[in-house]
Amino acid sequence: MQVSVETTSGLERKMTVDVPTEGLGAKINDKLQSIAKTARLNGFRPGKVPLSVVRKRYGEQVRGEVVSDMIMETMQSAMEQEKLRVAGQPRLEAFPDLESIDDNLSYTAVFEVYPEFDPVYESGIKVEKPAVTIESSDVDTMVENLRKQRIHYHDTDRAAANDDQITIDFVGSIDGVPFEGGAAEKTPLVLGSGSMIPGFEEQLMGVVAGEEKTIKVSFPENYQAQELAGKEAEFLINVHAVAEPHLPELDEDTIKSFGIEDGTLESLRADIEKNMQRELDQRVNANVKQQVMSGLLELNSIEVPSALVGQEIGRLREQLAQQMPEEMREKAATSEMLPDDMFAEEAGRRVTLGLVMGEIIKKDDIKATDDDVRAHVESMAASYENPEAVVEYYMGNEEFLENVQGVVVEELVTQRIVEHAEVSDKPMTFQEIMNPAPPEAEAETETEQES
Repeated sequence: MQVSVETTSGLERKMTVDVPTEGLGAKINDKLQSIAKTARLNGFRPGKVPLSVVRKRYGEQVRGEVVSDMIMETMQSAMEQEKLRVAGQPRLEAFPDLESIDDNLSYTAVFEVYPEFDPVYESGIKVEKPAVTIESSDVDTMVENLRKQRIHYHDTDRAAANDDQITIDFVGSIDGVPFEGGAAEKTPLVLGSGSMIPGFEEQLMGVVAGEEKTIKVSFPENYQAQELAGKEAEFLINVHAVAEPHLPELDEDTIKSFGIEDGTLESLRADIEKNMQRELDQRVNANVKQQVMSGLLELNSIEVPSALVGQEIGRLREQLAQQMPEEMREKAATSEMLPDDMFAEEAGRRVTLGLVMGEIIKKDDIKATDDDVRAHVESMAASYENPEAVVEYYMGNEEFLENVQGVVVEELVTQRIVEHAEVSDKPMTFQEIMNPAPPEAEAETETEQES
């Protein structure tokens, strides 16, 4: 077998293979004889069709199949011979002319290879590690949030105000014609919750039980139901009841309802702080990991195979499609609704990071031990009511453990890089790290500070 490889551009390679065809005829005959044993053709009993008839009927098809098999087998051998790490599916520039195959089979395959590079990660990365202390006031806030989970409402004769719950019937119409999904009966609505489209709740401030009111609102331009997006609608509202909110007292019964056996406020606060610390640790680790990944991208500007980026685009598109209403998924899963451009940047980022981290893992021989995996599973299970049962379930699930192993290896890579990084503390409050401001808001804050 003779092999020649040409670099056409970047990571693309063109490989030409010449393979002696001795034995090709024998393989074709073997396959035809196998077909003859089961072939059903008019005028012949099953298994009694002459080989010459089978050859005439199936010869060209069988010859093509045998040649295809030979190409696949020899292509793999040629790649191993040339030590090529192929990314994506190779394509034949042209399938050989079956009639012209004589002593040699010659074909040309085009494909991309993985980039060869030495990852940069032992210097040049800066990390600002969030330095956060859980304050008593943070615990107070969480206690209040728990109380709000037990909020109940009492009917009142007064006019509805913010945070009140009203019970309403409503019928929506556009240009006097009711639209699908625009009507409901005896629906509870907390004013100020933002659960309805902009302008809906605001116009119901001040209503009283028994009142009928008509309001006008405009659907947002990006509303999920495209037939309603940007249109003005009218809603006829019938108010059944207005109820004011009441928070429960933190007595023994209420505290026990949160799973605190002794029913004391001290135990409740201790349990809350323990959960907050676990969530804080996870958020700090995620924050540090994000900075490490960004640093790796800056230090490792590499060319990535377009085939891998295309595969990642497909995965991202499928993930987004699965989050859409069922009737939209089939269309969304194609590039018609969700074009490649929507995912290209993120896909390129993921592929680059995957390649860089893969090289770091190989270079430093980073592996996740059984103890590492179990510790991660136990950490995940800690927030469940019965952690031991959760650990036992997941430790017996091979597919889950493979995913966990991948996550653990990523964490080990992050830790290794942090050991070499320039790390400084960044004081933050618990609320700042748990509820980060959107990037736009952060940019505005930084601009204000600079000015």
